[in-house]
Amino acid sequence: MSIHTQTARISVPQIMSYKGQRKIAALTAYTTPFARLLDDSLDMILVGDSTAMVGYGLPDTMSITVTQMAAHAAAVVRATRHACVMVDMPFGSYQQSASQAFGSAARMLAASGADGVKLEGGEALAPTTRFLVERGVPVLAHVGLMPQYKNTMGGFKAQGMTDAAADRIMQDALAHQQAGAFAVVLEGVAEGLARRITRSLDIPTIGIGASPDCDGQILVTEDILGLSGSRIPRFAKQFADVGAVIRQAVEQYATEVRAGAFPGMEHCFGVKKP
Repeated sequence: MSIHTQTARISVPQIMSYKGQRKIAALTAYTTPFARLLDDSLDMILVGDSTAMVGYGLPDTMSITVTQMAAHAAAVVRATRHACVMVDMPFGSYQQSASQAFGSAARMLAASGADGVKLEGGEALAPTTRFLVERGVPVLAHVGLMPQYKNTMGGFKAQGMTDAAADRIMQDALAHQQAGAFAVVLEGVAEGLARRITRSLDIPTIGIGASPDCDGQILVTEDILGLSGSRIPRFAKQFADVGAVIRQAVEQYATEVRAGAFPGMEHCFGVKKP
């Protein structure tokens, strides 16, 4: 059942207003069928660059393109009416310069109708956040474990585990807030650090492998539905085994086809009813 009583899509200012008032529920989606199913229950849907791994079977997120992200975002926007829709900026589409970032963001938003963009990066990317926000592009910042930085981070490792690392991530989050980000994703950071950042910021924090004290949570939808195979992150919880249901349905379909039980006359055209 829908939790929403409003008819308009949740806006970026509304997401900001949830700080300290209610938890923000968010998940990823990349296709129309999934987005349609998620829309009524969520505050935010992220068209994540994780589609490179989940949707295309790639080893990381590094090779997805602006064109691909825009197409996935458009599919999600067309299928939804309630959730605020964010789209990830792909690796290489915004790091070179603020002008490059605006061009990439403008292209994706114009093509998809999404409500804003998410970008990964610490304090060094805060000027890019400011540049985008001042030109009308809402920015969801992403600090801590940043998959696009896996090569410099040495893989997908928890962040903020030392005092120096924690201080850096705190400064990263503060810098993006000061630059105008409307919220910040905290991924794979020490729980105590995520709690301190949440209490220090005036904008919402969205946790993924962070802390229950974050203002909201986000996960990859396939991870919570048992559709990611054996690769389930420690911070994800499987809420259902949809994969088992799909396998059972496909097995039954194949069995009926081979036995000649499907299709029946009721599934055919030009057949006179008895």
